[in-house]
Amino acid sequence: MPVAAGHLRYPKVRALLPRTRLAYVHLQNLLTDAKRDRAARVFGYVAIWLPEEFVMLYMEEGDVVNATATADGRHWRAVPIGEAIAMVPNAAEYGEICFHEAEDEQLAAMYATQMAPDIGWPSELRVLSTPAVLGNLMATLFDGLLEVVADGDVNYVVFQHGMPLRGYYAGDADGVNDSARLRALLDVAIQNGGTARRWDVPPALANQAAPALIAAYRELVGTLFRRLHESGAESTFAVAEHARHHLMGQHPALEKFSLSIPNQRDPVVDAPALSAAMAAWLSETLWHLHLPDGVTGERLLAEVARPRRHLFQAAGLFEALPWNIPW
Repeated sequence: MPVAAGHLRYPKVRALLPRTRLAYVHLQNLLTDAKRDRAARVFGYVAIWLPEEFVMLYMEEGDVVNATATADGRHWRAVPIGEAIAMVPNAAEYGEICFHEAEDEQLAAMYATQMAPDIGWPSELRVLSTPAVLGNLMATLFDGLLEVVADGDVNYVVFQHGMPLRGYYAGDADGVNDSARLRALLDVAIQNGGTARRWDVPPALANQAAPALIAAYRELVGTLFRRLHESGAESTFAVAEHARHHLMGQHPALEKFSLSIPNQRDPVVDAPALSAAMAAWLSETLWHLHLPDGVTGERLLAEVARPRRHLFQAAGLFEALPWNIPW
């Protein structure tokens, strides 16, 4: 039987906070401390075991850059960072938490195995045989990632030309080389109902747009469209909503930016894709909007964006627009 989410253990370089009752830890303070000084800006993950869900926060240089969640340890979903943090109550009576430092390559492997389907094994392969599995990897000169889950320990082994290149292991086994350790892990997994799955070489860990950037974009478009409406373009909101629906197929993040539904959830999107979506929405709206004489959308956008000009500049908004902002 698959291991329940509450029993999963992941590799680590060191435990910055060993698995502890959630009641003793304030999550927001933990995350703030993780980026307060240069020495603490580590790569790692925060794993949170809640009664109904297991939440994983991915961290790079002390910042939360992505989040996932699962109810059963097998089916994962990407979660907006703000929503993932909000899942954790400030005074939790139940649940546990840990904060572990980890290599960036391991974080990419963890996210890929949670979010991307594995590539499977040949139908004729005897997957309940350690020699057969290793023999297949060697015969096919496999380049990619092997995940082995054995007794709740989730292990990752990077392969090159069919041979284990390096591994990230949840348990301790000093002095054992990767080949011997992998054989032992596969034996345990096969005997105890674990799993051995493989993926192509994982991409770098995806970074979600920060909640602060999403909030800034919500305020930007809301304020701009309100200013346009007050300036005499009475059809602003209707045109903007029509443009948003028209662009959602190309920019899915826009689904979470309805002008008529309050308190929407944040989208799961990276900063470049979010900025491209915002630029397309603004451009489409201003292109089809009939403005009174003397009113230009570009100038109003410059006025509204000015207080956070550097934030939007860093996110790539102005480069994604088809025209220059008249600062």
